[in-house]
Formats: sequence, C-alpha cells, structure tokens
Amino acid sequence: MAGIVRHNDESVREGYIRNGGKEVKLFTSALKAFQCNNRIVMAQRKHLDDFLRGRIIGRLECGRTQLEVSEELGIAQSVISRLWQRFQDDGNVSRCYSTGRPRVTTPNEDRYLAVIAKRNRRSTASDLSRQLSSATGTTVSRQTVYRRLGHIGLYARRPVRCVPLTGTHCRLRLAWSREHALWTPQQWTCVMFSDESKFSLQSDSRRTFIWRAPGARYH
Repeated sequence: MAGIVRHNDESVREGYIRNGGKEVKLFTSALKAFQCNNRIVMAQRKHLDDFLRGRIIGRLECGRTQLEVSEELGIAQSVISRLWQRFQDDGNVSRCYSTGRPRVTTPNEDRYLAVIAKRNRRSTASDLSRQLSSATGTTVSRQTVYRRLGHIGLYARRPVRCVPLTGTHCRLRLAWSREHALWTPQQWTCVMFSDESKFSLQSDSRRTFIWRAPGARYH
C-alpha cells in the first residue's frame, strides 16, 4: 500500500506519494483532499460550539461541499460528515452530553449495604460485597462499597483504643462482681447502666477497622 507523506517532508515533492522507493503523482481530487487534511491540526481536537455548528450546516444547505467547508473552516471532513448526517437524521446539531456510567446499585441496595454495615460494623468491604451479591444478585467491588457507605457518612476507621485495666482496676471490679454475684433478676431491674466501655487485659489490635461516622469514637 502506498504511504502518504506530508508536505513538509523535503524528500517527496508536493503532489506525490511514496510507493516503495518511487514517487507517484496523486490525482487532482485526492491531492486536494490530501492538502486540506494537512492543513488541519488533528491533534488539537476541540468541541464545536453551537454557532460554529450552525455555520457548517448553513454552508452545506447552500450547496457547498463538505470538502470546501472543511478547507474553509479548518475542520476535519469526518467531523463535518457526522454533523451533517446527524442533522439529516433528527434535525439537531447541539452537542449531546453524556450522563456518565450508570450506577450498578439501586437505592434499595444502597440502603441494604448501610443496614448490614451498621449491624456488623467490623465486617470488611469484601464481606459486605458478598452479602449483597447473595441477597440481591448484584456484584460490586470493594471500592463501590466504600463509595456507597461514604455517601451516608460511614467510613472504615480504627476504633478508639480501649481503656487498659490496671491491677487496682482488676481488684475493684472483682470485688464488685463478687458482691453482686447472688443478686436476683428483680434487684438488677433497679439498676441502670448509663455508660458502657470496652476494656481489655491486653493491648488491643489497631489493625481492626469498623464502620463509623465522623466524630463517633466507639462501635
């Protein structure tokens, strides 16, 4: 196949193409199209505004050829051809804006993710993805789970470090538990626990993440 060479190639004369090691003269129509395309900077692709689209359609309706309009306005003939075809199909030349990729999950599935994340705050994004797939048949990635829960204010964060127990704490709590070991259920109904905290005899793991909202300290 013959290789077309740009005009700025000094080794090939204008109006010729290189075919193997020889120069072959172009036909008049092909030469004209070749010269037109050379003057168009294809690398600088810009969206046409509505005014320019109207100018193109107006010239074409006046009987100008697509090649002439392309050469005059410096726009690729393929762009003009697509614009003219679209105008003939639906009479509209305005640019269509895409709404983006459709969401994989529905609002009900998003709420389901939020519910199961709040029920088990130590579950991972992969666990939530598998539960959603088994319940609804929708398969989502871990990143999608992070985004959906982030929209409602749930993020995977480390819980606040639990309060370590000292020897004094252990003795006091053991004495309190022995004193109340024989209490009846009726006696316990008169007790209200106003606060609950997590305690650990050993250092807790800082690698565990929970789903919590900003400002929440514990799970």
